[in-house]
Amino acid sequence: MIKAVLFDMDGVIVDTEPLHTKAYYMMFDHYKMDVSRTLYESFTGQSTLNVCKTLCDTFGLDCNPEDLVQNKRTSFTSLFHNDPSLQLLPGILDIIKEYHSNGLTLILASSASMFTINNVFTRFELDQYFEAKLSGADLKASKPHPEIFEKAAAAAGVNRDECFVIEDSTNGIKAAKAAGIYCVGYDSPNSKNQDYSQADRVINHFNEINFESVKTIMVH
Repeated sequence: MIKAVLFDMDGVIVDTEPLHTKAYYMMFDHYKMDVSRTLYESFTGQSTLNVCKTLCDTFGLDCNPEDLVQNKRTSFTSLFHNDPSLQLLPGILDIIKEYHSNGLTLILASSASMFTINNVFTRFELDQYFEAKLSGADLKASKPHPEIFEKAAAAAGVNRDECFVIEDSTNGIKAAKAAGIYCVGYDSPNSKNQDYSQADRVINHFNEINFESVKTIMVH
């Protein structure tokens, strides 16, 4: 019997990637860096600090990487609060409300920083539905390591066979399976070049996993 649901955030609840890209390019302009698309794409999956260290080395900048991080974060925050393109992904709020009203414990388990998580949860008033929020940035290992989902199940106070994960990325699905947790892969228009072969179930819309269809998930 399912008692809890562990949600990824970026690509499942919201898609902040376009805003991160805009914020990075605003920072590149500020520091007069001509960053090629190829170089930018090579940063995928790295922390902002590591990206900024690479930029300082590559372009010989006479400033601290932390200064670049702060510049990018300031731009992102401004975009976050003012860019109308940022919306919850279609159908996700209905599922969150339905699960919550039926007594399921909801936990966020995201690789995003707690700064970004709190911004998203405040803007879209999501704290009222979730029991806990975990950031991969605060953990020793990141996805595909299972640590974040192991801790998320513990935070929910349930056994791993009493919960399931909703993920949209290859690394997230691998992390869920490594933790021994049933995983629903969300194959959305925003998810590019991701591998869903290890997911226990793949969906294209959240209405496919309404409460009635998930409450009796059997985890072997």
